[in-house]
Amino acid sequence: MPAIPVRDEARRQLDVLCAGTAEVISREDLLGRLEGALAAGRPLRAKLGADPSAPDLHLGHTVVLNKLRQFQDLGHTAIFLIGDFTGMIGDPTGKSETRKPLTRDQVLANAETYKQQIFKVLDPARTEIRFNSEWLDGMAFGDVVRLCAHYTVARILERDDFASRYREGRPIGIHEFLYPLAQAYDSVALRADVELGGTDQKFNLLVGREIQRGFGQPPQVAMIAPILEGTDGVQKMSKSLGNAIGIAEGPDEMFGKVMSIPDAVMTRYYALVSGLPPAEVEGVAQGLRDGALHPKEAKVRLGKLMVSRYHSVEAAEAAARRFAEIFSLHEVPKDMPAFAVPQAMVEPDGTVPLVKLMAGIGLVPSRGEARRLIEQGGVELDGMVVRDVHYSLASDREYVLRAGKRRFARILPARQKK
Repeated sequence: MPAIPVRDEARRQLDVLCAGTAEVISREDLLGRLEGALAAGRPLRAKLGADPSAPDLHLGHTVVLNKLRQFQDLGHTAIFLIGDFTGMIGDPTGKSETRKPLTRDQVLANAETYKQQIFKVLDPARTEIRFNSEWLDGMAFGDVVRLCAHYTVARILERDDFASRYREGRPIGIHEFLYPLAQAYDSVALRADVELGGTDQKFNLLVGREIQRGFGQPPQVAMIAPILEGTDGVQKMSKSLGNAIGIAEGPDEMFGKVMSIPDAVMTRYYALVSGLPPAEVEGVAQGLRDGALHPKEAKVRLGKLMVSRYHSVEAAEAAARRFAEIFSLHEVPKDMPAFAVPQAMVEPDGTVPLVKLMAGIGLVPSRGEARRLIEQGGVELDGMVVRDVHYSLASDREYVLRAGKRRFARILPARQKK
């Protein structure tokens, strides 16, 4: 079978890689990089950086992770850069005030979870994981001064967040100016051909191009991906905003959150995170537009796709079934976990405090969370809402306990002491 000409293969890869992006700076540069790499028989170096500012990755992060996986599948080198050094500065992008820096221990703990979670998308055998402390920790003050000499304050103040804070007299730390320069130097250290990021990272990616020029390297291609809205359908997906779907969340929680997505953004979710081919995504969009596909059906399919990808097909089917039992048929799930009341929790009068029980069996992470749920009317015993945080239940009978929308447990009588 004759080999595909380099230029034809480069154009094929260009179309695959640019599909679904918000902007590529520039397509011509990327085509040239692809042609050069294919002709020389070497892979491109595609970089995606993430500061470990929170322990969990969510579907919003997978938009660029999926694009990085495409580079891998086309034979290129995927570099996942963990910003353990820059994470202690804090990315000022989109911030109206100076961020509180993270401690070294917080950054390292979060970084460890990132390493585990990214391989739900990336191929570990073809992923280069790097930490920017490798080169930033060892820079002398003279190195920092020389790095700063490649950029101007005027250019830094072109950023909307810096410009608005400067106009309004709100403080900007000098270390915040250093953040985009440090991120840009990562591209120099890694000799990146391409850097990926969301639309909110465009400024930082362009600084990387400028700094690479200053260090005598050809400027990287900036591949900019759309931002995924959270489950509120309005704001950027963010754990701090409470609108995120974590890729490490349990199947039931993940499926339930997908079912809560507003109809108006369903097409964007399919386009950005479903993993379906463009023709299938367009088929879903057309079905939603002309009414041939009900939004609920689209959500069920997407929920199954997400749980299958990050857990298993079996877990997806089970999550969909439980969701239908609870919310569509107004039944309690048949396979809910069962817990016997721990004898150590039983009071002298034979009762057990509900708050203590919920936290003790792991239905909620803490007694404080149990109290909050009770006060908000989010806890039921045998279908009856409990609103008293001091409520105690008899330890010698069985109950069905619900905490929040999707957490159920069957409470069994305490085992008698022998």
